Amino acid sequence: MVRYPPEKTTLNDGDIEAFIDRAGVVARDNFYAYRQLIRPNMVLAWWQRDVARHLQQFYNDMMAGSRPAIVFMAPPQHGKTEQVTDFVSWVAGKDPNIKTIFGSYSEDLGVKVNMGLQRIFDSPRYRVAFSQTKINSENVSSDAGRWIRNSSMLEYVGYDGSFRNTTVMGPINGQGLDLGVIDDPMKGRAEAMSKTIRDKTWAWVTDDFLGRFSDHAGLLMIMTRWHLDDPAGRWLDYFPNTKVLRYPAIAERDERYRKKGEALFPQMKPLPFLQARKAVLTESGWQSIYQQTPIAAGGDMFPTERFKIIGSVDRSAVRRSVRYVDKAGTEDGGAYTAAALVHDMRDGTTVVEDVIRGQWSAIERETKLLQAAEADKAACGFKYEVWVEQEPGSGGKESAEGTIRRMKGFKAFADKVTGAKEIRAEPYAAAVQNGDVALVAASWNRAFLEEHETYPFGKYKDQVDATAGAFNKLAAGVGKYDSSLAWVG
Repeated sequence: MVRYPPEKTTLNDGDIEAFIDRAGVVARDNFYAYRQLIRPNMVLAWWQRDVARHLQQFYNDMMAGSRPAIVFMAPPQHGKTEQVTDFVSWVAGKDPNIKTIFGSYSEDLGVKVNMGLQRIFDSPRYRVAFSQTKINSENVSSDAGRWIRNSSMLEYVGYDGSFRNTTVMGPINGQGLDLGVIDDPMKGRAEAMSKTIRDKTWAWVTDDFLGRFSDHAGLLMIMTRWHLDDPAGRWLDYFPNTKVLRYPAIAERDERYRKKGEALFPQMKPLPFLQARKAVLTESGWQSIYQQTPIAAGGDMFPTERFKIIGSVDRSAVRRSVRYVDKAGTEDGGAYTAAALVHDMRDGTTVVEDVIRGQWSAIERETKLLQAAEADKAACGFKYEVWVEQEPGSGGKESAEGTIRRMKGFKAFADKVTGAKEIRAEPYAAAVQNGDVALVAASWNRAFLEEHETYPFGKYKDQVDATAGAFNKLAAGVGKYDSSLAWVG
């Protein structure tokens, strides 16, 4: 990639000619080239080029009167606000009569964008591309015959266009706009979880902000997706054909420019950094903040605070035991196989002693399950029954029977289930809600609880489904246990 000449106080004609010759494009007509011109030290990456392409098309659509809208979602600290700031300055250069309003939950963010724009407009590199677009050389707070330049308003000298930054739910009366930018309208999860705040934010978007739009105006909504019902979620419900630019921090599948599992911007946030962040976040936090896939957290079905954590199982109090397998149909990462060892206790409570989980091939799965059963037998002094979920679809009858055949020395059965898994999980959920389910303290607890917290909206459901399957079998009287710790039937 050709880089632009280093920053200078002034650029002579030779510099300009060299820029045009080496870049092959003119910054006035190419937003990505413009970004490289005004930011000579910018770290280049495919995703910045891709965003620039979409934003340039957005500008073309806006000028054609198509009233475009984009919902732009990307993880934090990847430069999305900087890209949009540059875009606002490029649009002002293309047409200094355009009025832009920028709204955010934070006054500080709006002022930061405003200050960034002032630095761009004052830069000699900006004047290389757009010599006609200027702001006042002095700070001016009133409109007494002078062009305004302050921390909340910039007017373009000699033209009708301007930039105004405000807070979400802040006043914007009397100000029309041609380009509307909303950048993170909600402060974080706490606000997003409040329906009252979501309703107020949406009312500001629809009643105040959209009420300022000219008949050809375009909307850019830049989001961290905190909630399914956040402003982006509501907007997409009303306008499902809106263009969505969603850039997960780690690719969930093979994409045009990267493979599954690769980082979005490894030059700035490499994969180990992202994996470290994932390790300390809940599943719902990771999916919202970094993957831009909001999921309902803290649902009513499994209040995770109702689980008890215990140190070990009292063997003398065990009445029945089952290891239940919820198997994935493939090993491609789309789902996990999970197997939960669950005990029905004599006092009527339920204890989840162990959960194993993995994205395994069929042979790996059978090996892992047999190893777990043998290890449990050695540790606990008994054999338990193994039940393998069998339902129409990916796993199928053959896969269930294969698992059963390989569980040599153990009683293994296929559980031919019907109906929705969420319905089958309701008896188990009721026990959790009553505080009648305990977990043996272990490393698997965290992922287990996170999955329950987001069920049934989370990405994965395997651990819930396996535990619910075991619970239902135990409730049906499966497995008998005598005082000598030996299976009798």
